[in-house]
Amino acid sequence: MSLDVPTLFIVSIFVTTILGLFLLFAWVQDRSIRALAWWGAAYLIGGISVGIYTVQDSLSSALSMAIGNALLFVACGVIWSGARLFHGREVRPIGMFAGAMVWLVALTIPGFAASATGRIVLSSAAISAYTIMTAFEIWGGRREWLLSRWPAFAVLVLQGIVFLSPIPIVLLAPAEATLAEFAGNWFGIFALETLLYAIATAFIILTMAKERSERIHRTAATIDPLTEIFNRRALMDAGRRVLGRIAWDKEPAAVLMFDLDHFKKINDRFGHAVGDRALQTFARTAAAKLRATDIVGRLGGEEFAAVLPATNLQAAAIAAERVREAFEVAAKDIDGLPVGGTVSIGAAATDNPDADMDKLLALADQALYAAKASGRNRIVLSGSSEERAVAVSEPQSAPPVSGGRGSATLAPNELTTAISAARASRKPAAEAA
Repeated sequence: MSLDVPTLFIVSIFVTTILGLFLLFAWVQDRSIRALAWWGAAYLIGGISVGIYTVQDSLSSALSMAIGNALLFVACGVIWSGARLFHGREVRPIGMFAGAMVWLVALTIPGFAASATGRIVLSSAAISAYTIMTAFEIWGGRREWLLSRWPAFAVLVLQGIVFLSPIPIVLLAPAEATLAEFAGNWFGIFALETLLYAIATAFIILTMAKERSERIHRTAATIDPLTEIFNRRALMDAGRRVLGRIAWDKEPAAVLMFDLDHFKKINDRFGHAVGDRALQTFARTAAAKLRATDIVGRLGGEEFAAVLPATNLQAAAIAAERVREAFEVAAKDIDGLPVGGTVSIGAAATDNPDADMDKLLALADQALYAAKASGRNRIVLSGSSEERAVAVSEPQSAPPVSGGRGSATLAPNELTTAISAARASRKPAAEAA
């Protein structure tokens, strides 16, 4: 049973045109993904190419062959360019039109236009090259996690191989006359398979675009745009998940609250641009000095917080001191200006499986307030089993911290001993929120 090729061509024209318009409509709805417009245009160009083949009786055979194939190669080049654009790479016009230019130049070579073998070999090689190039553009962007990327890459590579399949068949054919039999038996099946590939690719493209759009929206809802770390909502949600694992992990969790010292004075003296750079500097410093499993976020203004899984109060003090010291160095000069930024830190920890994130954050905030009241640029530890606050860092001349019942202050020369003891001890402190 053979397929009716003219009917298949007409179906291909309608399908590619509808898919092209559909991709363009998707781009109109979300213009942030410009690649959709390129892919939509490619499908429309491909539909025109097929349309030229269907009216070849009205045009000269040579003209329809020249224009039809040239447009088909342009469509493939536009798809490749769209894949580059999708991953933020620049479009290369020479590469995009190279297939069409090579085809038109080849037609000027005596005997090439009359050679069915030569035309099939060049056409198959060009289309396959563009398809595989598109596959590797998709593969090259894999640092951006998109689940639909993998089927897209697989489909493109497999189809690139399929596009090469006519080459060995025509090269092994004993004579040009055999090609007519090949076309009659296989061309319809090959064209149908290509149409199905075009449909599948369009839906994979739409899936990739939708997945990226959703990821961008999720990021916008969870990431602070200035510092590129979690915003308050995302931090609180992550903190609740960490506290929810205490009973399962049998490990405590800690919260650190940070407040950049005299931030208003920094803005007033150096300007808001430098103030923004100070916030960005702190965000980078905190992320670098805390563990990969720790969660850092901006609560608002110059206030930040971090959630530390599997961390007791003593270990939290060590982590806080790393951040405090590193930021004091990093913010000494910003953009060549003597900013001298420092940070005050409050810490709280719990091993209570029923701990509440809001209450634990409030404890850390109380400790932070004590740190600011006692001279800033220091760390204060807070717990709920007794109302206490322990200053564990500089400056030496700062007044003692008053934290209520059982309050205590460590002198600066005791800081090294306290942190060394904390490093040596891996037993969780019995701090409950």
